[in-house]
Amino acid sequence: MSLHNIHVLVVDDSRVELLLATRVFNVFNIRVTAVQSAIEALDFLDLHHADVDLVVTDYYMPEMTGYDLLRELKESPILMDLPVVIACTDMIPERIFACIVGGARDYIMKPIKVADVPRLLSYI
Repeated sequence: MSLHNIHVLVVDDSRVELLLATRVFNVFNIRVTAVQSAIEALDFLDLHHADVDLVVTDYYMPEMTGYDLLRELKESPILMDLPVVIACTDMIPERIFACIVGGARDYIMKPIKVADVPRLLSYI
């Protein structure tokens, strides 16, 4: 799969974080869809699930956390195999463990950096 065919769904309630993540992925010519909530992500995936290769979601969001989104995706027969990475500003071992056991491929520190992208792409 060439990089320009990869589509990443980035979920974060912060417009600044969405912009930063989009710019980082764009360095690699990776297509990004940026949404500001887990609900928007689920709505987008209902229509475009076959087109998304990776979900990178913030942990802390109102209404539904990134962990809640992860659980929804892993419980869906259609979306359960979609790789999900949780991004957060803190490293709490119990939370990291819960996310990984819950099906996340990784738990990374925000903001997403160019150096993170090769590892993130390895989950596709």
